[in-house]
Formats: sequence, C-alpha cells, structure tokens
Amino acid sequence: MRIGAIPQVYRNVNRWREILSILSKYGLAGWLSRFEFSFGRGLLKNREGQVLADASREVRIRLAMEELGPTFIKLGQIMSTRPDMVGAELAEELEKLQTSVPPDASDVVTQLVEEELGCALSDMFAEFNTTPVASASIGQVHQARLITGEEVAVKVQRRDIARRVRVDLDILQGLAQLAEMIPELAPYQPVASVAEFQRALRRELDFDRERRHMEEFRRNFNGSPLVRIPKPFADYSTDRVLVMEWLEGIPLSSPQKLAQCDIQLSAIARQGADLYLEMIFKNGFYHADPHPGNLVLLRNEGIGLLDYGMVGRIDDSLREEIEELLLAIVEQDSQRLGTIVIRVGATPPGLDESALQIDLADFIAQFGHQQVEGFELAAALREMFEVMRRHRIVLPAPMTMLLKVLVMLEGTGRRLVPNFSLMEILKPYRKKMMARRISPKRQFRKARQIAYELEQLAEVFPRRIRDILQQVQTGRFDVHLDHRGLEPSVNRLVLGMMTSALFIGSVLLVTNNVWPFWFWPIEGVSAPGVAGMVLSGMLGLRLLRAINKSGHLDRR
Repeated sequence: MRIGAIPQVYRNVNRWREILSILSKYGLAGWLSRFEFSFGRGLLKNREGQVLADASREVRIRLAMEELGPTFIKLGQIMSTRPDMVGAELAEELEKLQTSVPPDASDVVTQLVEEELGCALSDMFAEFNTTPVASASIGQVHQARLITGEEVAVKVQRRDIARRVRVDLDILQGLAQLAEMIPELAPYQPVASVAEFQRALRRELDFDRERRHMEEFRRNFNGSPLVRIPKPFADYSTDRVLVMEWLEGIPLSSPQKLAQCDIQLSAIARQGADLYLEMIFKNGFYHADPHPGNLVLLRNEGIGLLDYGMVGRIDDSLREEIEELLLAIVEQDSQRLGTIVIRVGATPPGLDESALQIDLADFIAQFGHQQVEGFELAAALREMFEVMRRHRIVLPAPMTMLLKVLVMLEGTGRRLVPNFSLMEILKPYRKKMMARRISPKRQFRKARQIAYELEQLAEVFPRRIRDILQQVQTGRFDVHLDHRGLEPSVNRLVLGMMTSALFIGSVLLVTNNVWPFWFWPIEGVSAPGVAGMVLSGMLGLRLLRAINKSGHLDRR
C-alpha cells in the first residue's frame, strides 16, 4: 500500500475494522469446515442464522458481499460478468446477490426529492406514493403522477449512498494495492480491476447519465415494434432523481402471471432475443442487464425495457472479434479459436500454447457437434471461460460483459421456454456476419483505414530514421535493456561473494591466532575467527537452500 493511502486508512478506520471483521468471520468458517467435530462449527452464522461452516467457499463469498453492503454487492455483480477471472462456479453464485434492502423512510425520500428539484413535492406531482414499488442498494422506485397528468416512475438515490460508496472505494483501492503484492493475485491485475469497477459504479450513481442512455435507446428504436423505452422527463430529473414514463405490464420474472395471459411465450422469448441481437450486432450499444425483472410484457404484447444504469458499447473491431469467436465455436475450428483468444486476451508469461490448443480442441469436441436447434450457448461460453481461467488468460472487459449478456439472455429465454436456443436465433445473424465481412463497403473502409495508416507511417518514418542517425552520429544513441528476473540472481551472487570473503577472512584470523581467544571449550583459538566461520557456514546453507528452491544447480 502506498504511503499516500495511509491517511485514508485512519480516516475510515471504523469501516476498515468492520470490513476486516466480516472477511475474517467468513474466512474462519472455511477453516472450521475442514474439521469433522461438531463443537464450534455452529458458532459462526450469517444474519439469517445460516451456519457458515456448512456453506461452500462460493456461497460464503456471496454472503460476505451481501453483509458488506451496496458497494461490495455491485462489485460482486460486476465480478459475475468475469467468469474468465473468478471461475464459472463463483460467477454463477454471485449472480444470486440480493440487492433488495429495506427502503429509506418516506420523509427522507420526500426531503431528498425536494432538495434536488428545488420545490415542494406537491408543486411537481399530483400524486406520489411514498411506498416504493422496488428497493435496491443504490436507489428505490416510487410510482407517481405529474401535475400534467402523466403516470411516472420516480427513481430516487439513497440518502448518503455517495459518501458510503466513496469510503468503500477508497478501502477497495487499498486492498487492491495489497493484493498486487501477492504473486498469486498479481496476474489478475487487482488495481486495474478496481479502477474499472470504480468507473462503472460512479457511472451508475449518476442518474443523469442513465437518462441520456434512455434517450439514446429511444432514438435507436424509434418506431420499432420490438421494444418500448420509457420516456425520461429531463425537467424533473437530476443526477440523484430520475423521473421516467411508467410502463404497465407483467415482468418476465413472473411466469405464473404470463401463463394466465393468452400469449405464446416462445414468441415473446424470440422477440426479446431479436431485440438484444439487434442492439449488439447492429447498433453496438446494448442494455447490459437482461435479467427477467428488467423485461416487462406490455398490453400490446411489446416488451418494455427497464433500468439503464448498466449498458455496454462495442466498436466495429471488437464486434468482429466476437463474431469470429462465435463462428469458430459453431464451425468447430479450435485452431482459429485459439488464435482469436491469444490475440484479444491478456496472456500470462510462459503461456503453454500447446496445452491451450488441446483444451480448446476438447471444448470444440464437446460442443461443436451439437445441432444448432439444441445448442446450449450458455454452457459453451461457461466452459470456455473456465478454460481461459485455467490458463490465466484475461479477456477484455467489454468482450466478457457481452458474452455474459448472451448467457443471461439465453437463461431468461429458457425460463420462458425450456427448449429455447439462442444459437438458433443467431442463425440468420451468422449469414449477416459473413455478408458484412465480404461486403464491398467493409472492404473499402478497411482499405481506406490501411491507406491512412500507411500515409501516417510514410510521414513519420523518414523523420524517425533521421533522428536515430543524428543520435548515432553525435554519440547520444542509447539502448535500454530491461533485465527481468535478474535481481534474485544478483543478490545471490553478492551473498556468495560476501560469504566466501567472510570464510577466508575468518580462516586467516584462526591460523594467525588473532586475539581475543576462546577460554572455553576450545582454548587458545581466535574467537572472531570461529564466529566468522560459523556465520559464513550459516550464510552458505541459506544460499544453497535458496538455490534449491528456485532450481537445482545442474538444471539448464
């Protein structure tokens, strides 16, 4: 941890103590679960009374995050989109994080709305239901009616949530700096991951950004029969209060109510999948939280889309990489799949590419021969994420988020129709992918981009060559070498030389009978010489032990 982070530790000492006590409680439960005796196993329980020693490691991580509060719940939700880093089992468990929390009191909500909008509640709303229809960790939603007559939903941020999140983010940054020093955790880039999480959470706390997302979605789907986006009311909204059109319908999370309606669930599932695939492969701007509670079946059998705090953007290059990856899976091309993974992912030093190719070949053999109609895309992507984690390959965050959205989308479809297959719906998009790749428009665009880069290179190359020649001519040309892993060898070399010098000097002291002498048990022998010989022997043994741990002397 940096010295500059020490003041924030003292400033947030109470929260640090709370976080460390909760983490130690759930970690201690892991140790207790290893023993067979029953005494003491029931001492550690969560807030609901569940014995922690009986829970798996993944369940204990989820329970700890729920107990730690909103910031860590959001961290868990974002970690659930990174199965390539945390593993498929933990990612699936983190999807169960409970975000429903007791709502703020009605007077607190009223005061915050009036502070944000600068006038009394009755001056803006003809009706305002102080009992929320939904309550989550960041905010809560109230049903209301404007004085102009429109039925609206009012999303209100929790009181003091920004300060609590800021404190937790400071602590997370300190924990990430400590984790960066642990060799087992350093490959996962904890500091960079926390920085990415900080940006995502701060964006989600900005309701004004969410309102702009809604307006962009409305422009993209203007007049579309697939979806209805709530209309935001900018005059009644701030960065902590968001007023939007109220959508009356049945959430897809209520299959019993959907079953009572005279509709075909298969058609609704396909309509929702088409909606998301159009967002991803046509617009490059998509809703990144497609769980059933955010999808509402409207009276006209259209789909209403809720909650725009988490969205994703993909550019043309990333979209092409994802298309290549999906096509490689469907076409059973493990060599091509390995090339894509190595090209787009952050690979660790010393990656065993042959072992990776073997694992990918097994993966293709397992999923590549399935019929398109019954292809389980979610299971295939989970298995691929597990292969990535096993080889410590970290995929780009936008790619993992998009692949996770496809997994959630197929899960939502299977909740409505058990035999739902997203890959079958992707079939016409595969033809569009191939057509777009060979289209003259794309080829012309790529040729124009290559020509632009070549033009830039032609402008820069002569000047760079001239600068190098001038440096060589004036004797200012330097070559900087980065010696990686050389420090331990240098340290051992220096220690070996010091040990040898100490031993030789000690032998000379003994042979020349240098005073003072030992009186007991060996009389007449130089005491400094004997002490130096003993110390040099200890240093020599330590050096041999260090060499043996890192590699035998005769190993090449």
